[in-house]
Formats: sequence, structure tokens, C-alpha cells
Amino acid sequence: MDESGKPQDPEESVRPQLPEPPKGTEGPKAPPPSGKRGGGILMGRPFGVPVYVAPSWFLVAALITWVFGGQLERVLPELGAARYLVSLFFAVAFYASVLVHELAHTVAALRFKLPVRRIQLQFFGGVSEIEKESESPGREFVLAFVGPLLSLVLAAVFYAGMQLVEPGTVPGVLLAGLMISNLIVALFNLLPGLPLDGGRMLRAVVWKITGRPMSGTIAAAWVGRALAVTVLIGLPLLTHTGALGNARPEIGDADSLTDALLAAILAAIIWTGAGNSLRMARLRERLPELTARTLTRRAVPVETATPLSEALRRANDAGARALVVVDPQGMPTALVREAAIVGVPDHRRPWVPVGTLAQDLKDGMRVSAELAGEDLLEYLRATPATEYLVVERTGEIYGVLSTADVERAFVSAMARPN
Repeated sequence: MDESGKPQDPEESVRPQLPEPPKGTEGPKAPPPSGKRGGGILMGRPFGVPVYVAPSWFLVAALITWVFGGQLERVLPELGAARYLVSLFFAVAFYASVLVHELAHTVAALRFKLPVRRIQLQFFGGVSEIEKESESPGREFVLAFVGPLLSLVLAAVFYAGMQLVEPGTVPGVLLAGLMISNLIVALFNLLPGLPLDGGRMLRAVVWKITGRPMSGTIAAAWVGRALAVTVLIGLPLLTHTGALGNARPEIGDADSLTDALLAAILAAIIWTGAGNSLRMARLRERLPELTARTLTRRAVPVETATPLSEALRRANDAGARALVVVDPQGMPTALVREAAIVGVPDHRRPWVPVGTLAQDLKDGMRVSAELAGEDLLEYLRATPATEYLVVERTGEIYGVLSTADVERAFVSAMARPN
């Protein structure tokens, strides 16, 4: 209802999808995940954290199988078609190594009592969705560093395994490939730009020096963007000149175009991830401004048999925008739904009791007026509803909180320039 007691536009009465609080994400070369729960095939719950494989992983696994199979044809031609089974094993083993990388972040986060929503293996690696930010730059540095450290340890383990097998055999080739791939994962993630682990380490260092986490995020995000441009331009040049292997004879040949496409994809992922990290950091700074107390609509208590027209008149006189149904003792029992009010024509309102338009108060629909920021969003997401009763610590009614108001405030905080 507006201040005159009339209902608001019907579109405002539709319950919006509450935004998710921003999450800290750790992990190699992955774009920010969607807000959807799941996000792929559930593979297990190590340490109680669900691990999902995104559909894009199967595309990458097929690509790795095809590319590595071509290399095996030159190294081990006697394998024949069986080389693709060996290549598929390599693809699975490589992503198992990526999972170990992510589990390192997860274990560190849990050790610091930071909740982890899930791990997702996807197109360019994996990502650990950590629900909250680290409390100190030291913990942030450790949380970021353990992933590349585990990848380096795996590279060393595979190198040691190479010394125990015959070179030029299937085990030798597999171990060599896994050693090189884990080394690449570690070194790539140590590059000092968001959203890579090295960017989070740089953020921690700047945070420690300046005392402001936002300063660290800004510095690491802009280094990440510079890194994206460097990858876009530098990777094709390095492969063309032969610095990373055989030189490409022509700029326009198929291999050069593949290198350019790969560079463009990597650059886009890094650039987007850096920008999202910056936006989420800015939003996180503004989230404390989203408080239940400031977003709550003033409400008037009415009994269940009160005609809607009379209830709206009382709300208008009191300058209120919400109705709370109370029992004869004055205890709240239900909230009159704004969407239901909109659906009642003016000529019928004197004959419709508010109790027929109300939603009973259920567990979770009472919100403390002191809730704010991430805690408020998490509380509302745990019990979805269109309206909530906001109460003081003493239990006294403070007002009614609409999810539409929370959504508008969240969007406004995101859109506000820094």
C-alpha cells in the first residue's frame, strides 16, 4: 500500500527472487558460478561439501581426450584406437588433480570456520564457493596459497612417479602429462591478478599494508585486467615465435587460430572474474546499510474480522503501509498479503475481512529488527515469503518487511557508483 492507503502497483506485489549474499570464491581459472544450487551432477560430499561436475566439463574432457590422443599417436603409435581410452583416463585424472586443488581451499576455509557452499568442476578448472570473506589478510593469503601449493605438491609426486617407471610407456607418458599439467595449474594460479589465487594473495598483501580490504581488491582486480590483456596479446605471440614449443609458420594457419581463440577465452574469463570480484567487494561494503529496521514498513494491528476497507482506513490515518492480524490479546498471528489486497476490487473491500487475505505466521517469518547485511539476506532466503513480521528484541511489533523492498534496496546498492 502507498501512503494514502491504496495498494501499490500489482507488479510490486509479486515476490521477487531474493539475491544471494556475495560469496568469496577460490579456485583456478573459472568464471563466477551462477547463483543456482547444484549446477551439475553431484559427485560426492567430501568434508560435507557437495562437489558438482558442470555440463561444460564433459566438453572439455572430450577435447582433452582428442588432443592428448593425437599426442599419444606420435609417442605410442602401437596403442592404436586404445590411445583414446588412455587419453580419457588422463582427462579424468587431471580433473581429479583440480579437485584436490579445490579441496585444499575448502579444508583451509573450514579450518578458519568459513562455510563452503559447494565445489564445482567446470570448463576451465574448478571453483570453491566460500560463503564469507576472510577476517584477516593473513588468513586470506593462506586460503589462496594452499591451492597452488597442493598443485605443486602433486606435480612433485607425479615427477617422483616418473622416476619409478620406464620412459616411453603408458604410465610414463601419463605421469609426465599430469606432472606438467599440475605445474601449469600452479604457476597460472600464482599470477598476481583476480580472480586467480595469486590475485587473492596480492589482495591480502595490499590489505595488510593499507589496512583496507577494498584497497587490496581494487589493486588485484586492475592487475587482473592487465593480465587479461597480456594473455590476449602475449599468448598468440609466444606460440607463434616458438617460445612455448614449435613455432607457427603462418599467422593464419589453423593452429594459430586455435591459440588465438584459447587466449581470447582465457582473457575473457580473467577480465570478467576481475570485474565481478571488484563489484562484489563494493557491494559487500554496502551490505551493512541493508538493515531490517530501515527497510521495514510501518504496520497497524487489526483483528481478523476487520473489513479490509476499515483496515486500509486505519493504515492511511496512521501513515502505515502494512497490516498485521492480531488475536484478542494483541498477539500477532498473521500478515495481510499485499498481493491479496491488490486483487480485491474497491467495491468489495467493505465486505472482505482481512483474515481471508492473511498468511499465518510460520517459523522463520519473524525477523529481528537488528538483522542487517549478509545475515539478513541469508535469514530471508532460509524461509521464503512475501512479507515478514519485524520485531524488537523484547518481542514488540516493529513493522512488516517486504521482500520487494529488500530486492529494490539490494539492486540500488549494486547500481550505486563507487
